[in-house]
Amino acid sequence: MKNAGTGPQLVDASARTGGHEASTQHADGRTRHGVARLLLERGPVTATVVAEALGLSPTAVRRHLDALVVDGEVCTRDAPRRGRRGRGRPAKLFMLTEAGRARFGHAYDDLAVAALRFLAEQGGDEAVRAFAERRVGLLVDRHRAAVMARRGPADRAQALAAALTREGYAASTRRVGAGEQLCQHHCPVAHVAAEFPQLCETETAAFAELLGTHVQRLATIARGDAACTTHVPLAPRSDDPTGAGASTGATPPAPGGEQNQQATPDAPASRPEGPGETTNTARIPARGPLAGSSQRPRDPLAGSSRQHRDPLAGPSHQQGGESA
Repeated sequence: MKNAGTGPQLVDASARTGGHEASTQHADGRTRHGVARLLLERGPVTATVVAEALGLSPTAVRRHLDALVVDGEVCTRDAPRRGRRGRGRPAKLFMLTEAGRARFGHAYDDLAVAALRFLAEQGGDEAVRAFAERRVGLLVDRHRAAVMARRGPADRAQALAAALTREGYAASTRRVGAGEQLCQHHCPVAHVAAEFPQLCETETAAFAELLGTHVQRLATIARGDAACTTHVPLAPRSDDPTGAGASTGATPPAPGGEQNQQATPDAPASRPEGPGETTNTARIPARGPLAGSSQRPRDPLAGSSRQHRDPLAGPSHQQGGESA
């Protein structure tokens, strides 16, 4: 019975300990951010200068500096000697790395958007598209040999995913039905592409040319999706000797979209996308001879606009017209 109250007491003690640790970590985070900001504002400085500026002990400052060095946010170099060289090691100077500067944010996206807005005002949509094509062309050309060395769209898509990952897109592939899906889980230009979709459109066209098949963009981070997803058909085109191209069949519809239909008298052959469209379909520059057709084969007998007249019915028809 004497130990009956031990459980709640232990729980309360553990809660107090956990709360104290959380508070300590929060305080350390604030202090570490202050150390990093001082390095940002004053450039390469010694631990002693940081300690004096922040009113902390040199030991505490070195602990935070060592943690920032381990995280890759701070680097060191030896301070230049002045006067006669004395005994002992030279003092260390601490400075922020690019990763450390990122802690305080960048305005690169805003700068890129402002530049493209100016380009659109001066040269119109064609100038923006030319820039987008040039940008993605340089990216693709760096990895063209490695991707083209693969045979078949699936292997090429995997090689392209590896190349995009090296470029910072965190890409991967997965088999879905009769096709391969290329997923880019990060987009370094998503903020800019949200206003200038030409970046996504030219990227999709470049993928189609590199993979040797028509592809379909199903989702983009710029539109708020979790990843940029591109469908890659796996059936080879009959006119592609490498076997890397796709068949002339229609690409699967995007989620929530409708598959392209052939034109009929009651349905127009095509329609422009409105501002509310949620899917984005891209086509390759080179396709099969029948893939781009939106009309049904015409019946040679049904194609004539004039009706075949019965030789026996003709005279009576004329007589009827004369009596009228």
